[in-house]
Amino acid sequence: MVWRLVRVLLQILLAIALLAFGGLVLLYLSVEVPTANDAAAAQRNTYLYDDGTLLAVAGSVNRENVALSEVPLSVRHAVLAAEDRQFYHEGAVDVRAMLRGAYYTIRGAGPQSGSTITQQYVKNYYLYQTRTITRKIKEIIISVKVDRRLSKGKILEGYLNTSYFGRNAYGIQAAAQAYYGKDVSSLNIAEGAYLAVLLKAPSAYDLSAYPRNRNRVEKRWNYVLNGMVAEHWLTPAARRNLRFPQLRKAHPAAAVSGQRGYVVQAVEQYLLNNNIVSEQDLAAGGFTITTTIDRRRQAALAQAVSRQLLSRLSPGRKQDVWVRAAAASVDPLSGRTVALYGGADALRQHVNGATERDYQVASLFKPFVLAAALDNSSRTQSGEPITPNTVYDGTSRRPVQGLPYGSFYAPANEDDRNFGAITVETAMEQSVNSVFAQMAVDVGPQTVRSTALVLGLPPDVLPTDVGPSIALGTPQASVLDMSQAYATLDNHGARRLYTLVNGITKGGIAVALPQSVSNQVISRHAADTTTAMLNDVVDHGTAQAARALGRPAAAKTGTAEDDVAAWFAGYTPELVTVVAVQGQDPVTGALRPLYGAVGEQRVNGGDLPGRIWTDYTLAALATTPVTPFQLALPPPSQLPSSSSEE
Repeated sequence: MVWRLVRVLLQILLAIALLAFGGLVLLYLSVEVPTANDAAAAQRNTYLYDDGTLLAVAGSVNRENVALSEVPLSVRHAVLAAEDRQFYHEGAVDVRAMLRGAYYTIRGAGPQSGSTITQQYVKNYYLYQTRTITRKIKEIIISVKVDRRLSKGKILEGYLNTSYFGRNAYGIQAAAQAYYGKDVSSLNIAEGAYLAVLLKAPSAYDLSAYPRNRNRVEKRWNYVLNGMVAEHWLTPAARRNLRFPQLRKAHPAAAVSGQRGYVVQAVEQYLLNNNIVSEQDLAAGGFTITTTIDRRRQAALAQAVSRQLLSRLSPGRKQDVWVRAAAASVDPLSGRTVALYGGADALRQHVNGATERDYQVASLFKPFVLAAALDNSSRTQSGEPITPNTVYDGTSRRPVQGLPYGSFYAPANEDDRNFGAITVETAMEQSVNSVFAQMAVDVGPQTVRSTALVLGLPPDVLPTDVGPSIALGTPQASVLDMSQAYATLDNHGARRLYTLVNGITKGGIAVALPQSVSNQVISRHAADTTTAMLNDVVDHGTAQAARALGRPAAAKTGTAEDDVAAWFAGYTPELVTVVAVQGQDPVTGALRPLYGAVGEQRVNGGDLPGRIWTDYTLAALATTPVTPFQLALPPPSQLPSSSSEE
């Protein structure tokens, strides 16, 4: 009886094994080695305005194939040490490495492929970079077939010619030119090892773009060289004498002029930062990207900067050489960025001012302090609730109260002006530093930081160790960053993730985009009260340039330390726009003060930036009906009329 049961079980297991084997054979026979994918040929990406008209064509693949014999043996060994040390001794697939990679991926260590060089070549040349089970199965089967058809040398040659190294360089020859200005045949060991490092993360390991990653890069570089020693491809003595190579300065990849170049740069950065496409696929091209940029508003923004600023610059005035402008405009309801201004011309000013984070945001940060106070029902040092009517001491250089023992901070007001006893409302209108530095301590600097984060500022622009100076706008953020945060205030405290892309396709297939979800991040009362106070800044304070708009508006001005930048952040119920006029040496990149620029003794946020904002917003909303802010405010009777911090 037992034997009969065992025999039945064995027959079942045998049948399952035969079916599985037959399925694998059928699968193997059904998957053909395809022709090279589109990414293996030079392509460009097409960028469209939101109405479908052409914005730019950019991103052609920079590739020059070379024979394996042209690649120095030391460079080949460096690549193998970095990516697949058993390449010449293994099959097409390393099952153990794949299982290990899957394990670490599940453990949360990030994507770990465990792929051999043969698999990577197949993925580069025959398939795409999408991460799906179907693609992985095809990759494995095709890899086995390719390994049987081609020699190891041919596979390595193909891998070196199809791999992406950053800087729009496809293949090791293009990479040698991009990073060293020489042919691959002239590379030394140290230079080859750095190119091998780039295969893991081209953008993050490009020190020209991310110098702060130097420690990570050198650690990986040493890993490659030590691997060469371990495999007996490099002697310990030669290893000790190697020094990290000198890299060539990066140059812009896409020759797209004017504002279009800045838009393309910003869109590409958005796609990569949100993991919508891989850097390798984006560089390979073939995408049609419909942006959120409104063609009419984009033109209006450029014209406003030209009329209000560029037309006033004089080549004979030294300070005017330093002047540049940046702006970003966002629809607060949808989160769509409708216009960007990155600089005079992307081919002449390579740094994109719309996304660059070189300048302190100054007093544009003060509304975030107030919003934090209102959202957290904060109180003054004397226990009074903080409201627009709360009275603070606006004396310039007044020591901030409530700091930890031994700490001292006493900021000066602009022009060292003393205001005496002053309400929060008036302090916002006049941008009184001493009041908001004290309020930041009353609320708690970390609470202020948290509020700025939920409003939309990126974590990396806000230091973790903050003090009362955060109220004066010491963080460095871009105009695009600030437009996102102000859009949350405009949208009654509901934050919607910003976007620069309406749709993206490749080969007629749509690429998935992040879902745009609105989340209430601060109370409507806090956001709307802040908006009401910024409306007062337009009516009675430093942002009166916006009164020429002829419709309800809320705004805040700011001037960075040493007057290296002047800011204007303003919004209506329909549109949020942040403008900055900045000073920077075009040769050295050093920040320069704006004293004397455009013939003015001093440039303030309410001056040139305010005029640019008003000029643009008038044109942008020319066909939009005038609507009031729909604010949910507490009745005046519920607000204290003479509360004091003392």
